[in-house]
Amino acid sequence: MTATDVTAYLQRAAALINESAAATRAGVERAIELLAEAALDDKPILVCGNGGSAADSMHIAGELVGRFLKERRALNCRSLAADPAILTAWSNDYAFDDVFARQVDAYGATGGVLIAISTSGNSGNVIKALGAARRRGMATIGLTGEGGGKMAGQCDALIAVPSRITPEIQQVHICLYHYICQKLEERVVAGGA
Repeated sequence: MTATDVTAYLQRAAALINESAAATRAGVERAIELLAEAALDDKPILVCGNGGSAADSMHIAGELVGRFLKERRALNCRSLAADPAILTAWSNDYAFDDVFARQVDAYGATGGVLIAISTSGNSGNVIKALGAARRRGMATIGLTGEGGGKMAGQCDALIAVPSRITPEIQQVHICLYHYICQKLEERVVAGGA
């Protein structure tokens, strides 16, 4: 790969980030509101996804339980992709399709939030987790790609990156959830928590 190739790649990434700013603004603002309400009330924030989105779910949990930029209390956040014993036991004995929904049943609570990540918007186990969250009285946030797939109608805040290319969507997701973590942290600190 030449310097020109790298420059072209980064220019394409920057163009999608810029396009995503307008396309996702309303969803991002709504997500921050929902997360701030839950965090200030110490309600659970659950995050799920598969593959790269599973890694993103762990990244988000790490930022919220630990810290992003400011010293503050730990937030009640858990990645549903992080415990291999639960993932493999439930998937082996029952089904991978509802491995996240089962954990929402265990850890979710009214007033909490589920952040569901799927670049296609069609991951079966993520869709089932959204249904479980709604039954538990939780707000739902979707991080997805263009159109939102099946997740579109199940999210209180939909953040749909205008692309259908998985790695491009994931790159923008990182920028967006970093922004959300920063703004959520500011709200938590301002709220005295």
